[in-house]
Amino acid sequence: MSTFHAVVWMDHQEAHVLMFDREHIEAKRIHSRSHHKHQGKAGDTAAFYVEVAQVLSGAHEVLVTGPGLVRNEFRDWCAAHQKSTAAAIVDSIASDHPSDGQLVALAKHYFKKFDTMATDPTKV
Repeated sequence: MSTFHAVVWMDHQEAHVLMFDREHIEAKRIHSRSHHKHQGKAGDTAAFYVEVAQVLSGAHEVLVTGPGLVRNEFRDWCAAHQKSTAAAIVDSIASDHPSDGQLVALAKHYFKKFDTMATDPTKV
């Protein structure tokens, strides 16, 4: 499915990726292979980030959210290793652990400004 937006909620244990457009939502959960709550092995962390980045492939704008710093670590990792995903990440914001429905609502509200700019040729 080709979707326009994505929101990712992530911590060190898992990522909830929700890709959506105006009519469809596709959800994917990715679990880290690390058994340590805050410090996985470097290889486990990289494999986790690779899997999340692969799921995000094709999204035009990505909002990354979650508790702690893992969302920023993922953003930095993408900047170094997955340039196309890094280019799609528009922001990283802190959040608790919302439901998938709350995540989509948050992202839709956040992305309204991008949708407005995309449809209004006077805004660049």
